[in-house]
Amino acid sequence: MGPDLVSIKALCILDNDGARVFSKYYDDHFPTQKEKQEFEKSLFKKTNQTEFEIIVIDGLTVVYRSSVDLLFYIIGPNDENELLLMNTLTTFYETVSAILKKNVEKKALFEKIDSIILAADELIEGGVIMEVDPGNILNRVVIKQEEIPFSEQSVTQVLQTAKEGLKWSLLR
Repeated sequence: MGPDLVSIKALCILDNDGARVFSKYYDDHFPTQKEKQEFEKSLFKKTNQTEFEIIVIDGLTVVYRSSVDLLFYIIGPNDENELLLMNTLTTFYETVSAILKKNVEKKALFEKIDSIILAADELIEGGVIMEVDPGNILNRVVIKQEEIPFSEQSVTQVLQTAKEGLKWSLLR
């Protein structure tokens, strides 16, 4: 049998109460929603009050990181390289941090959840790690203000664009 590119079983973000904020499972290790929720509860209980960054739970290798009121998890097979999993977690966390402008907390995450989901999809596709550079992921996920049509911009965004245009015309 040839090499298996699938390295990631799941990506999860839980809040500080253990409730799911976002999760994406890439195989049928947990086939039902109930099993996924039970796994997430177990995951939270085992990682909530520990200082470790890597644990083995239910035959899976889990790397995680906490931030204010969120816990970020990357779950891989038991035989997966922990450095690969940790690098994937770091890439995802740095991308989320950049999208949220270093304000990595639950409220800010919900405001930008569409970009967070896109970032997860750019990072991992079907359990295969597709990109490890947060900058490349950001370039594909974040929409530049200049690309948004005026009809879809808020009044503040339109005023900011006009202000920048006026500033540049005066500086020429």
